[in-house]
Amino acid sequence: MSRVIVFDAPGGPLRLAEVPEPQAGPGEVRVRVRAAGVQPFDVAVVGGWLPAGADAPYPRTPGNEFAGVVDQVGADVAGFTPGDEVLGFGLLNAYGEHLVVPAAQVTAKPPEMPWEVAGGFSAASQTARNVIEALEVGEGETLLVHGAAGAVGTVAVQLGRHRGATVIGAAREEQHDYLRSLGALPVAYGEGFTARVRELAPGGEVHASLDSVGGAALDATLELVKDRSRVITLYDHDRAAALGVGLSPAIRTAERLAELAALYARGELRWHVLRTFPLEQAAEAHRFYTAGGIRGKIVLTVD
Repeated sequence: MSRVIVFDAPGGPLRLAEVPEPQAGPGEVRVRVRAAGVQPFDVAVVGGWLPAGADAPYPRTPGNEFAGVVDQVGADVAGFTPGDEVLGFGLLNAYGEHLVVPAAQVTAKPPEMPWEVAGGFSAASQTARNVIEALEVGEGETLLVHGAAGAVGTVAVQLGRHRGATVIGAAREEQHDYLRSLGALPVAYGEGFTARVRELAPGGEVHASLDSVGGAALDATLELVKDRSRVITLYDHDRAAALGVGLSPAIRTAERLAELAALYARGELRWHVLRTFPLEQAAEAHRFYTAGGIRGKIVLTVD
């Protein structure tokens, strides 16, 4: 049997259960999970939302990013053997001891990467890379990142700096020292926000923006960025089309994940885990996450 976190109806509650161990089929690997990230995707799933392509009768298990050890390899799988340490992504089911996913959705975990980092690394790092590439951030430009102290923001700030951009990171004042450590120019929300951003931006111009907050933050961004095609929101999906702004490309591959993990292993990408919770405290982890003010990542650990 395998321990998993499940919920039986929209809204939860999350509870610990035991189910038969899943078995790897052709083209799949089974992973003995060591850590799994907690993210907005999971909160939405517990609330009753299902991503396109997911078929999950109740009880459901959330979680779509993980790290662990391969303990079973299905037919027609090359490149993985039992005992390999990996990190990867899926749609659901990462909140548990065992997870079966296509082998194409995992990559080797660098030895320099701790389990708690690897477990929560996939979604935010790939989202940030997708956005920075879609915005075509370049040398000498200014990028505004809303929610810059969060997991996606943490990576976006650093990738923007790697591309030679000036990065202005919007966040609560208590996060400003953290943002400076990542190479961003921090700015606080509130009255006078757009004026403060223009003061920080070379020449007063902001070329592109990643919005992880929505609402008034996105409205302010539209005053600052002339070309709305260079604004991407991760939050206000319902308003994006009417406003003429973009959404994050849905691109996740093991190859892209491997490249980002290699950046971390070389010390070129910092990652912050704010707090870990044992698997059986998944409900508490969700409460902590939804309270807000998160710097970096929340991660479940599995013994």
